[in-house]
Amino acid sequence: MKKTGSVYLPLHRGKIPPYLFSLMKNLGREIVLQIIERYGTEEFLRRLSHPVWFQSLGCLLGFDWHSSGLTTATLSALKEAISPLSPDIGLFITGGKGEKGIETPKEIEYWSDKSGIDGERLIYCSRMTAKVDNVALQDGYSIYQHFFTFDEKGRWVVIQQGMNPSFSMARRYHWIWEGLKSFIDEPHKGICGKREKEVLNLVADESKECRESIVNMLEEKNEILKFIHNARNIKLPERHQIFWRNTDERRLEKVFLDIIEKKVKDFETLIGIRGVGPVTVRALALICEIIEGKRPSYKDPVRYTFAHGGKDGHPFPVKREVYIESINFLTEVLKNCKIPPLEKERKLKKLATLLPD
Repeated sequence: MKKTGSVYLPLHRGKIPPYLFSLMKNLGREIVLQIIERYGTEEFLRRLSHPVWFQSLGCLLGFDWHSSGLTTATLSALKEAISPLSPDIGLFITGGKGEKGIETPKEIEYWSDKSGIDGERLIYCSRMTAKVDNVALQDGYSIYQHFFTFDEKGRWVVIQQGMNPSFSMARRYHWIWEGLKSFIDEPHKGICGKREKEVLNLVADESKECRESIVNMLEEKNEILKFIHNARNIKLPERHQIFWRNTDERRLEKVFLDIIEKKVKDFETLIGIRGVGPVTVRALALICEIIEGKRPSYKDPVRYTFAHGGKDGHPFPVKREVYIESINFLTEVLKNCKIPPLEKERKLKKLATLLPD
């Protein structure tokens, strides 16, 4: 499974002014139509999946460059602007923030029926991307918005965002249909953000044995129930980032019994079961390590915390090729948007001055 990256943003309160949202819709619609007309829906989806391109699009539409609200405002504006045109251009934007995100499957089904594509497969992809980032990768950010965009060929992109109220920060995750191999084995191509210390990463390659053991362990009904009943008296390793305290043992036992009855065959099926959330998965990982000795990964998949590095070499030296790529992405955005020619030329010249000789 290919995940193109994520962005780390501060949480901002407040609502976007109606006049600005209306302008964002109008400009966003024209940008999307221009890209689709020139390059097709496939290319637009690729660009949408790129965190740098998406961030630049939000800035171009006039939103705060470093606000968590950029995600919601930009995608909500595009959704409202594109939906009336969706049947004609073959592009469909579903989902949203909070309850609107929960309604994503119904929206996918609605547009799939109209376009004659396999809606069930798309709904499954939508659910699994959300489950992975919220359940299998527990990095402290709970998913609170989920947008699923697809075209009439069944190609799709997910942009979703998680919140960590303790630090007043958000992480944005980008997914793309290309390179689909597995939802549960190293699905992230790259994640940018602040590296967290307490992370349960069950989609890491080093968690493979743990994932397999969890599934196999579900056949040992008596062992699991014995562990749950005696958990308060078991000495757990101090280094653990997974805690048993505040766990409702009766509810956990009921969930485990329901899972066992379903005779789960693999980890992907397990996390796809409705009702299996972060607490259940954490408990399973802990039980698996104690009983089977299979330790999951506790490494945050974040690979770097700055886009281009720093002049003093921290956290790493400036990467020239990445810097140039970012500028080229911004240049491409400007070339494909409808703004007055003189203004466009002025902005392109300004960007060109950033490129090295």
